[in-house]
Amino acid sequence: MILVTGANGYVGSSFIKRFSEKYEFRTFSLQKNKIEMSIFDKVDTIIHCAALVHQKIKHSDNKYYEINVNYPLSLAKKAKENGVKQFVFISTIAVYGDDKKVLTENTTCTPINSYGKSKLEAERKLLNLNDENFKVSIIRPPMIYGKDAPGNIDSLVKLILKIRLLPFASIENKRSFISIQNLCNMINEVLIQKKSGIFLASDNESISTSQLIKLIGNSLDKNIYLIKIPLFEFFLKLVKPNLHKRLYENLEIDNTLTKERLNFKNNLTIEEGISLMIKGEEK
Repeated sequence: MILVTGANGYVGSSFIKRFSEKYEFRTFSLQKNKIEMSIFDKVDTIIHCAALVHQKIKHSDNKYYEINVNYPLSLAKKAKENGVKQFVFISTIAVYGDDKKVLTENTTCTPINSYGKSKLEAERKLLNLNDENFKVSIIRPPMIYGKDAPGNIDSLVKLILKIRLLPFASIENKRSFISIQNLCNMINEVLIQKKSGIFLASDNESISTSQLIKLIGNSLDKNIYLIKIPLFEFFLKLVKPNLHKRLYENLEIDNTLTKERLNFKNNLTIEEGISLMIKGEEK
């Protein structure tokens, strides 16, 4: 049996739905329920998806530490004491911080916000529990997209639905994403192989913002026109630096090592993943 925390969140709910016929699931809320021995009955694996994410609402460092470090660590310690065999922790590429050209499993982590710092601290403490009888698996995904996914790609889709003429021509950056299907399949592979350590998730291809907008437009069957507006990028960087970073700067992942360790191949290309997201389909 698999115990899933954060089962109402996007990753947790998607994994349960995708593998409902393969596994028996139990869900658990660390904020609503106390950790009692009975929750571990017949459980051999835990997938910890629950987290306090980086968002517009400001939270204290202590709140991030409590939810993103103390909660999973307490759960993992109790799980190990009660014979659970594997603890899968859904982390984030926010542990790397900014200003790194290409991310790999071995890239130095220098997180810059409370979310990234707390997730990295949790990773380190959880990995200290790893041994032959209790496998700790850390999965670091980038931005996740798919049907009903929250986040920036959904905002971009809504923008494209409203506006056909966009000032994002000739952006030649490289950014990595992962479809929810590819992420769920990687989590499943980690479960099957019971591998411990750090795994970096990503679609095979990196893509520029201009290419991403065109892919979304094609999937929507809409003609999108990308133009250049003088000084637009300059003013965007001045007024909305975080939005500028997501639209213009690089965030590229090379997870060759992860795919070699798992002998894993993504099922979907980014084109297929975007198409399924727009059509509201699953594969």
